[in-house]
Amino acid sequence: MRKYEQLAADIVKNVGGKENVNALAHCITRLRFKLKDEGKADTEAIKGLDGVVTVVQSGGQYQVVIGNAVGEVYDEILLSQGIKAIGDKGKEAEEEAPKKPLDLFVDTVSGIFTPVLGVLAASGMLKGMLALLTAFGMVESNSGTYQVLNVLSDAFFFFLPIFLGLTAARKFRMENEFTAMAIGAALVYPSLEVLRAGVPLYEVFGGSIFASPIHIEFLGIPVLLMNYASSVIPIILAIWVAVRVERFFLGVMPTIFKSFGVPFCTLFVMIPLTLLVVGPISTWLGQLVGAAATGIFALSPVLAGLFIGFFWQIFVMFGLHWGLVPVMINNISVLGSDPVVITMFGTTFAQIGVVLAIILRTKDQKLKSIAIPGFISGIFGVTEPAIYGVTLPRKKYFIISCIGGAIGGALMALLDVQLFIFGGLGVFEYPCFINPATNDVSGMYNGMIVSVVSFALGFVMTLPIYKDEEAVTAPVGKVIAEERDSVTEEEAAPVTGSGILFSPLTGKLVAMADVPDEVFSSGLLGSGIAVDPSKGRVVAPADATVTTLFPTGHAIGLTTDTGAELLIHIGMDTVKMDGDGFKSYVNQGDRVKAGQCLIEFDIDKIKAAGYSAITPVIVTNKDSFREIVPVQEANIKEQEKLIEVIV
Repeated sequence: MRKYEQLAADIVKNVGGKENVNALAHCITRLRFKLKDEGKADTEAIKGLDGVVTVVQSGGQYQVVIGNAVGEVYDEILLSQGIKAIGDKGKEAEEEAPKKPLDLFVDTVSGIFTPVLGVLAASGMLKGMLALLTAFGMVESNSGTYQVLNVLSDAFFFFLPIFLGLTAARKFRMENEFTAMAIGAALVYPSLEVLRAGVPLYEVFGGSIFASPIHIEFLGIPVLLMNYASSVIPIILAIWVAVRVERFFLGVMPTIFKSFGVPFCTLFVMIPLTLLVVGPISTWLGQLVGAAATGIFALSPVLAGLFIGFFWQIFVMFGLHWGLVPVMINNISVLGSDPVVITMFGTTFAQIGVVLAIILRTKDQKLKSIAIPGFISGIFGVTEPAIYGVTLPRKKYFIISCIGGAIGGALMALLDVQLFIFGGLGVFEYPCFINPATNDVSGMYNGMIVSVVSFALGFVMTLPIYKDEEAVTAPVGKVIAEERDSVTEEEAAPVTGSGILFSPLTGKLVAMADVPDEVFSSGLLGSGIAVDPSKGRVVAPADATVTTLFPTGHAIGLTTDTGAELLIHIGMDTVKMDGDGFKSYVNQGDRVKAGQCLIEFDIDKIKAAGYSAITPVIVTNKDSFREIVPVQEANIKEQEKLIEVIV
């Protein structure tokens, strides 16, 4: 059972069941139900639920106060209770706002890879260590020691679709995560690889670039088998579809059969569908890539180098590089060397050049802990930890690595570097550029030049521009000078000592007990103080991370560097304004400095809409501190001392 599944079920049951719900929304702390008949709700039962703070009935809404976990409880109600979000304009705005395809792709892939980054980095380092031991003759490639170390280093990469099946299921909120793992396991099932190596039954699309050998059929339909080991996109697409298939069967199957019936039906549909559809699409797209690369090389080797070098990492992520691998194999077997596909060689070094620059510039220890092993494994040609853990989530740095790879590819073509044998990766690929027929080593030296140039490009393009903080701040012309006129230079740059929170607003102080909302005034959400603002902006009360930012901009959650978890809620019931009069200058996950502008708001609009502008500033994790001590003043300016938290 998922974490909030029972709580969601109990809440819906006690509000009178889903048939009593007209609409459901949520703000930063509470679920906001619109019920057909509030008399059917068992308020005392809901108040007694573990995870519910209290219940407020106000303004035609039945409000169940949850606290920080409200978003997760809300999502669970939508997922498991069959209630549609109606009337939650703030939430709908967040969900329906169109996202750029690249942003959506990066967010999805990064979210799926984040849970496995540690093992990914460790496996990459093991592969690099094995390559090093083999290159220096310390381990023979036909020895038992090599075989065991190879299993250690390669198992995670080979069975990657199984692990990504699990994390994709969590990202897409699949009911049964083990169903997703079973789909991933089917893609790397050993007998499929054996079949691929056998004699094909026949060929389809013969004579075209889509010519494909067929080794097996399913119900008379030809199955195009491809190598899914270490692949990424096929399993992600498969699970995205599987979630929808599973939800269909969850909706139509009797409860008594769901525990085994839904996985049975989902697997029965999805495994053949994945092998019949995802495989062919990936195969044909890969063949198109191979044909395009060969055609471009015939037209201009330098242009082909730019093309392959820039897109190689993207091809690998989508599994499209398999369309280029046959080109490489064919060139080496027929021509004795490959000058085409090997133009991708510089991408590895451009990637680790970017990563080294980030290591040197970042102050984020968590990022460093991922980037350093990613850099080490990247030296030996294993760049997945660097891509998925470091550069891809920070999009422009991934693009920089692609640019460095493109220039490296053009240089490979210009210097006529050719691959004569299959060998190691990364620095251990240098010997593969030696011509065995003539013992000409110039290709190896030129390959070294390409790797140095690609590395330098990635490093130099990243080092001057990298910042840990990439927050959206107010435009330069938008700095509110009149608000700064009354703040001294000393006040404008306060020293955020341990346990001191500075005021995020200017205005009149209001005791929490006098806040016109019983959830805040009762102290159920935490301790603090409120400000009746005279100026319409909120600044950071300390160096912190934005942990929550509601889409309407009326509330923000921060976690300070000293561990205080803060909630700043602008006005009372202002969620109903749907963002009108609010403008955010930061995003969830941003790092902010004390005094940095977070949100601007229109006080007059709030009051004209009939709402109070009184803004509580609450320490929600009050139990982590011995005492929360607000100042005892009548008025306050932003960045003056507001609250002291005592450990």
